[in-house]
Order: sequence, then structure tokens, then C-alpha cells
Amino acid sequence: MSSRPLFSSSLPLLALAAALALAGCSRDDVDTGKPAPAVSPYAAVARGKIDIEGGLLKLSMPRDGVVAEIKVHEGDRVKKGQLLAMLDTEPSKLAVTSAEAEQKQAQAQADLLESRMKAADQRAERLEAAAKAGAGDAQSADDAREASRQLQGELTNARANAALAAQKLAGARYELAQRSLLAPVDGEIVQRLIQPGATASPQGGPAFVLLPEQPRLVRAELNESFVRAVSTGMRAEVVDDSGSGMPNLSAHVLRIGTVFGASALEDDPLVRANTRTVECVLAFDQPPPASARIGQRVLVRFSAGDAGAKNAEPKQP
Repeated sequence: MSSRPLFSSSLPLLALAAALALAGCSRDDVDTGKPAPAVSPYAAVARGKIDIEGGLLKLSMPRDGVVAEIKVHEGDRVKKGQLLAMLDTEPSKLAVTSAEAEQKQAQAQADLLESRMKAADQRAERLEAAAKAGAGDAQSADDAREASRQLQGELTNARANAALAAQKLAGARYELAQRSLLAPVDGEIVQRLIQPGATASPQGGPAFVLLPEQPRLVRAELNESFVRAVSTGMRAEVVDDSGSGMPNLSAHVLRIGTVFGASALEDDPLVRANTRTVECVLAFDQPPPASARIGQRVLVRFSAGDAGAKNAEPKQP
């Protein structure tokens, strides 16, 4: 029998096992390795709402008074200058009538003095000519000229009174016009808050809420951590966040605010108190559908592709 050690014959088996183990480890590293993190297609995401430039207009009656007539209803479309409502105009009409009478009286007085002054001038000129020709008294000529000067002063005062009366009449007519509320721009009556017979005043709150006929835009609240990732002109996707069924819409950034403030769209008061945002205004690339209403909440997704393209642009010298 051979006396060769047993472990010498097992060396090839051990080598094979080691090779298989290494191969298995290599496959495990490939098969069970962690996947690379996903790259987001968005540079930033922000809450927002659909709005118009300047917001809704709250229209109050220009003067105190009792509402006499209302010419429009909620949902009506109105044109600039269209009459919306009117207060009781009788006191203002009486003021206009009185001012017209005063103006006519002042103008008549001025016209009368002007006629008298012309006659006094003619008399003074004739007496002066007669005095120079030796056919008249010089003192009479001087007296006539002095009378003409006095009438000139009275005429100047009468003309001033007539101008003052004309201004008073214009003021009375202006106050009469202020008894009516006119539409400042084209738009739609969203809400009517007065009734005929009610007392209205500028301090009593709005009489109407008007939606101006202007393009829709989006006001987004950009979190302070995303401000540097968003720039003017960047493309964005506007997504409905209210369940109205509005399709996704494309938009671009018009401007980014320069002032930080608290969030107005965050529901959680604790989060709202500790979050600082900057207003970002976006314009739609195409007119939004009728389902896009003012005040509707949306999500704004800013395209990461635009951010990368902008960052890749060479700097101008």
C-alpha cells in the first residue's frame, strides 16, 4: 500500500471549490447590487393657484346713499363704462339745478357790466376828443375815464364770480355722476353684494366683485430651497390639484419674486409658520380651458431639462 498523504489528493478539489466560491461571489455582486438612484425629471415642485394679474376687483359705491337701481346680475358680462348700479340722485340733481341758476345769474351780471363798460369807454373817448379840440371840458373827460376804470374793476370781479359759479356747477355735476357705479374694465360680475333700498357707502364694503377679462396665470409658492433651481423662462407643467379634471397644461416662468414670505397655500398651520416661500408667476403657453377657474389649486413641476440647459450655457464675457 502507498503511504502518500490523504490531503495531497484533495488539493484539486479544494482549488475547484475556491474557484466556484469566487465565481459565486462575483455573480452575487452583479445580481444583488443596489440599483442606481432615479433621477427626477423636475428641478422643483411648488404649490400654486390660478389667478389673473391684479386679482379680482372689489367695487364699492363712490358715495354714501340709498341704492335706487341695480342694472346687472351675477354672471353677467359687462363692458368698460357700463352702468352697474345707481344711488338716489334727487339731492344731487337739486344741487345741479341750483348751481346752474347761480352760474346763469353770475354770467348775466358779467354780460351787463361788459355792456356798460363799453358804453363808458365810448363816452370817455368822445369827451377826450372834444377836450383836445377845445370843444369840451377836460374835467368831464377825466371823470368819464375814471368811471370806465371803475366799471372795468366791477367787470373783472363779475367774471371771477361767473367762473366760480361755473366751477361750482361742474362740481355739482361731478357729484351727480358719482351717484352711479360704472364698470372700470371689461369683465364678468362674480358677486353682487347690495340690494335696492339698502344703504351703501365706500366704507361699507364692496358692492360688486368683478373678474376682469385678462389672461389667466399661475402664482406658485417656491420654497426657499428651490429658489436657485428656478429661473425666468423655465418651462413647467401645471397639474390640477383639486380634482376638477383639468388636463395638464404647459407654462413658463414670467418672474420670480425678491421677497420671502409665509406660505398662503399650506393647510398645516405649523408648517405654514415655519416655511418661507417666494412668489413665482407663470404664464400659460396656451389659453387654459374653461375648467381652469380663478383660485383653483394646482401643482407646478419645473422642468429639470431647462435648468440643465441653462446651467450648461457658457457665461458671457
